[in-house]
Amino acid sequence: MYKNYKIRAPYFEVGPKCYMWGERFLKLCLTLDEIAEKYDLDIIVTPQYADIRLIAQNVKHLHVYAQHMDTLEPGRGLGSVLPESLKEAGAVGVMLNHAEKKLDMETIRATIKRADEVGLATIVCADSVAEVKAIAEMGPNLIVAEPTDLIGTGVAADMGYVKETIEIVRKINPDIMVLQGAGISGPADVANVMRAGAQATGVTSAVMKAKDPEAAAWELLRTLREVYDEVHA
Repeated sequence: MYKNYKIRAPYFEVGPKCYMWGERFLKLCLTLDEIAEKYDLDIIVTPQYADIRLIAQNVKHLHVYAQHMDTLEPGRGLGSVLPESLKEAGAVGVMLNHAEKKLDMETIRATIKRADEVGLATIVCADSVAEVKAIAEMGPNLIVAEPTDLIGTGVAADMGYVKETIEIVRKINPDIMVLQGAGISGPADVANVMRAGAQATGVTSAVMKAKDPEAAAWELLRTLREVYDEVHA
């Protein structure tokens, strides 16, 4: 766990995957920056590698994460994602082990260690209760509890799964913050996971595929702020 990194609940992650890039994604990030300021929220964005510097240099409140990185040291390694290059481009963290970029457990452990050395926070995806437990023991900054079979379906995770994964991580290391992902299709899903005790949630399709991505982001994040404050009043 990179100790110098701070993020507050409730936080939110917007992952463009390969749906949005360049100037169009910058437009969305500028809106997210406004939302972050208005609602006093921490928002993670995971742009394309080529867009990290563009986004990082033009926002004030967003946490810019890379979509992946490798463990290599500076030197040889054509085509690899060098941790130092992500840091210098303005990333503050890196996402690991997404369902579309799976890693084995030893590689996850080694990559978390490498990120810690460079000064990058880690948000690591886990698709089962067992994987959540195993990854929590590696000490990332954040965990995404995200059943793979629900990604992109618009069907949110069962609330029993949400509560169980939160409790498992809390017992192992209460400093690790848990994001409940997969199948978050609208404000109602955001409200449900926050009422179940989640510290965060996030989306891809609900914003990227919306007719008006900026309007969708406003609605989702307003709900996040309102429901979290209601639950923790």
